[in-house]
Amino acid sequence: MRHNKAGRRLGRTTSHREAMFRNMVTSLLNHEKITTTDAKAKEIRSVAEKMITLGKRGDLHSMRLAAAYIREKSVVTKLFTTIAPRFKDRAGGYTRIIKLGIRQGDTAPISLIELVEEEMQPKKAKQRPAKAAVAPRVAPVAAVAEAAPLADAPEATAVEPAEVCEAKAD
Repeated sequence: MRHNKAGRRLGRTTSHREAMFRNMVTSLLNHEKITTTDAKAKEIRSVAEKMITLGKRGDLHSMRLAAAYIREKSVVTKLFTTIAPRFKDRAGGYTRIIKLGIRQGDTAPISLIELVEEEMQPKKAKQRPAKAAVAPRVAPVAAVAEAAPLADAPEATAVEPAEVCEAKAD
């Protein structure tokens, strides 16, 4: 049983899996989008978002922690100078996973994982429109005619459906 053991194994040893995640996060931050399998995309999403959070903190300790995980110094510099300031007002959700379909060779589900591009605007409180007066329900016409017959109206006001069909045929 795998109680309290989070994460996917992906058919790899621990060292291979960790090295693969480091390479993939480095590529994601460098190119800002990569194509991979669904399972790998879902796993590297949490690591990439932690790296962006370190970039948002911006202090020396967080820079050293990011440099210990990310493979290239130029990507660490890019993370702290360009990527992290883009997300300074966003509380999370820096990445997006878009499912692309299946891979031709082995029918593995493929996804595109990318950094969210648009600037996040804080949500404004929605102002609900003032409630309009509720109109009373309208009773069917036949029920109204039966309930209150008009005294002055001629008796031949009701039109039978057969008469309507004959009138349309003419």
